Amino acid sequence: MEIIFAIAIGVLYAVSVYLLLRRSIVKLILGIMFLSNATNLLLFTSGGLSKGKPAFIEKGSNVPEPGIADPLPQALILTAIVIGFGIIAFTLVLTYKYYSKTGTEDLDKVQETDQFE
Repeated sequence: MEIIFAIAIGVLYAVSVYLLLRRSIVKLILGIMFLSNATNLLLFTSGGLSKGKPAFIEKGSNVPEPGIADPLPQALILTAIVIGFGIIAFTLVLTYKYYSKTGTEDLDKVQETDQFE
């Protein structure tokens, strides 16, 4: 199962780098989205795939039972999803504002439209 995740992570990173190197701002945003999803999947896979019990400690016990699922990768992925969503929302707003001011979404025309007020 890990090999499937490794291949999916590699494909997502390759697609994200390809999209990040394009001229269009929309493709740049899609590249950031793919990069965020690839990183989340990498964190998920690095936490280990196990069919463990929930991470609860029995009442009166100080030590968790062996075989429980590790909650740290899940918490990291949840945090990364929220941060990724915030970054995507911010870049969408910036793209909308840039397009409304310049009328283009081509990054090569940034220098040409940089002189307006």
